[in-house]
Amino acid sequence: MTAEQTVRLDKWLWAARFFKTRSLASKAVIGGHVHVNGNRVKPAKTVQVGDGLRIRRGAEEFDVVVLELRSRRGPAVVARSLYRETEESIQRRELQARTRRLAEPSGAPPSRRPDKRDRRKIRKFILKD
Repeated sequence: MTAEQTVRLDKWLWAARFFKTRSLASKAVIGGHVHVNGNRVKPAKTVQVGDGLRIRRGAEEFDVVVLELRSRRGPAVVARSLYRETEESIQRRELQARTRRLAEPSGAPPSRRPDKRDRRKIRKFILKD
């Protein structure tokens, strides 16, 4: 077997640009944020073409199918060709993004930093003395 027929899960996640470093990818797998075919696995698990991955990164959750194996990180265009995200996953992420956008406060940010008097009022309000 050549190196490109089997690739470690943490290397593939790094090469596909889901995580910035291999150590972050490894920590995510150990922490249970990555599942292969519905099962929790270790970072050294070999990934094969056709495997289904569920990757949780912060508030985002991706369901992808492995199309190609690569152990070295390349350009983003090449990284996107390593997997195909499912339609349900894309719709779910768009809905979550829309919900987060709508949940943001609609007020304008303050025009200036609080001065001494404002800071005293803030402290008094927080401490409720």
